[in-house]
Amino acid sequence: MPAICRFYGIVIVMFFDEHNPPHFHARYGEHKGAINIVDLTLPEEYLPPRTLELVVEWAARHKLELLRNWELLRAGRPAAKIPPLD
Repeated sequence: MPAICRFYGIVIVMFFDEHNPPHFHARYGEHKGAINIVDLTLPEEYLPPRTLELVVEWAARHKLELLRNWELLRAGRPAAKIPPLD
């Protein structure tokens, strides 16, 4: 699993062979969701409300790095690690 960040038991991952729109995956226990990087929405899956709040806060702080990682992965290059929430 290509984890780019971990914080408060949340694991953030991005994959090489993903489809548009740009997104990342957040996992927390048995919960998981794909979050759109552009508008920070979770269209179909479920994360507990507090977990989603933390993930959106983290993603808002690191939107440029997430988009950069998306482009790296689409080009077949490895994603960079991104700092966790402090």
